Amino acid sequence: IPVSYVNTARAELHIAYGHTSHGSQLISGMTGLYDKYGSTYAFNEGGSEGALDLDDYFVAGDLGNPDFVTWASRTRTYLDNTSNKDVNVVIWSWCGEVTTSTEEDINTYLSLMNQLEVDYPDIKFVYMTGHLSGSGISGNLNTRNEQIRSYCRNNNKILFDFADIESYDPDGLVNYML
Repeated sequence: IPVSYVNTARAELHIAYGHTSHGSQLISGMTGLYDKYGSTYAFNEGGSEGALDLDDYFVAGDLGNPDFVTWASRTRTYLDNTSNKDVNVVIWSWCGEVTTSTEEDINTYLSLMNQLEVDYPDIKFVYMTGHLSGSGISGNLNTRNEQIRSYCRNNNKILFDFADIESYDPDGLVNYML
């Protein structure tokens, strides 16, 4: 990623990130970048000292915890608070819920995300697939992730494809999807 892109992100993005356990992998990765490459990759809540503004754990829960809908009302409450008026990106992560989700559960997620986009047009909402769980290419997790991917492709949505990233082996030796 060109440093100019990172600098633009630090200057322009104000991110609210909701997650529980598995979602912390994004934060761990960002911490690793900071530890290896320094202040260019700094982040904190508020963006002080030129860091990326990232409100980690902006509210409790994740996309399936405590249920499949509470995250949306918590997002609205957060965004309606005038102290959060600078937020222009919202990201929510799943923990393990996609593994056992139904098509209807995922449709509920997609519908709630889309409605947030309609109601908050100046904010970018990042959709996310579920992380790998060992259920393979024919398992329910991959089927539900494909449902999310397809929706995002067909509707020009922003997607963080957690499962795709986790299935990648830079050495090309292991297919982690299996």
